[in-house]
Amino acid sequence: MEPITLTTDRLLLRPFAPGDADDVYAACQDPDIQRWTVVPSPYSRTDAELFTRQFSPDGWQDDSMYNFAVVLRDGGALTGALGINCRNQPGTYEVGYWTAGEHRGRGYTTEAVRRAARWTFTSLGGDRLEWRAETGNVPSRAVALRAGFRMEGDQRSGLLNKGVRRDTWTGALLPCDLGLPGTCAYLPAVARTRP
Repeated sequence: MEPITLTTDRLLLRPFAPGDADDVYAACQDPDIQRWTVVPSPYSRTDAELFTRQFSPDGWQDDSMYNFAVVLRDGGALTGALGINCRNQPGTYEVGYWTAGEHRGRGYTTEAVRRAARWTFTSLGGDRLEWRAETGNVPSRAVALRAGFRMEGDQRSGLLNKGVRRDTWTGALLPCDLGLPGTCAYLPAVARTRP
């Protein structure tokens, strides 16, 4: 897919560029980003260059992942990163994100997730957007909930992070949750009552 830019009232979600390496490196020095996400730890300048110059462009080119730099419209400061990754099941994608420490608590990531979800459903033909985070990552869960995700439960050993299997919280957002049509019919389970 040709890389694209998405907009919200306050943000631009644009593909990462090689010039973003310094900002990504600085943001990923945050101990919370290294603790709760799968970025390398310690996080080196080489990691940032590899992410911005190779992994992100390659993901767009081979349609496996769409990484966005989340920047302020009125100044271009990097507030975080957001990725939409293809899953093994057709029409199913996964969202992941991190927020730079100085930009937390302002609703930027929730705003970015909502915009990226609409794009996933309308442009990628997604029927399900999944979210997962290590159990205990309360800020990530709060973003997902504010963005409209429904929590679906826990997965034991659901995430491999830095060589350790960890339990995860999981949730999903469907097109119908945003008032959008899906590409396939969806027949939810009907709650059964005992006779």
